[in-house]
Amino acid sequence: MLGREYADGETICREGDAGDCMYVIQAGRAIVLRKEDGGTVAIGELAPGDIFGEMAIFERQPRSATVLAKGTVRVLTLDRRAFLRAVHEDPSVAYRILQMMSHRVRSLDDELLRLRARLQRGPDDPVTHR
Repeated sequence: MLGREYADGETICREGDAGDCMYVIQAGRAIVLRKEDGGTVAIGELAPGDIFGEMAIFERQPRSATVLAKGTVRVLTLDRRAFLRAVHEDPSVAYRILQMMSHRVRSLDDELLRLRARLQRGPDDPVTHR
């Protein structure tokens, strides 16, 4: 069986670390965390079929988040060479990744609009306190 198994709470990748591969959740779930104001905030949850860490394939930047196993999780790791080979063998792999990245950008745009609207309403607006 391909992939590596992580135990509950085990770190799959850590925010700030150098990245040279991407990951695919094969089984189980993982939680995505970011450092914020001296603490750590959960910003998402990953399920089987989800891809993360893909930015490391395209640019050599530090990891933007920490991902921890939530229960037992099996994760497939693909480095740049393996990714390019997979795309060469099945170009739809690239399409699916672009589709997922597009969805993330759209979600971030929506969140940015919500935050801007909330800031414009101000802290005393009752709509702000939901």
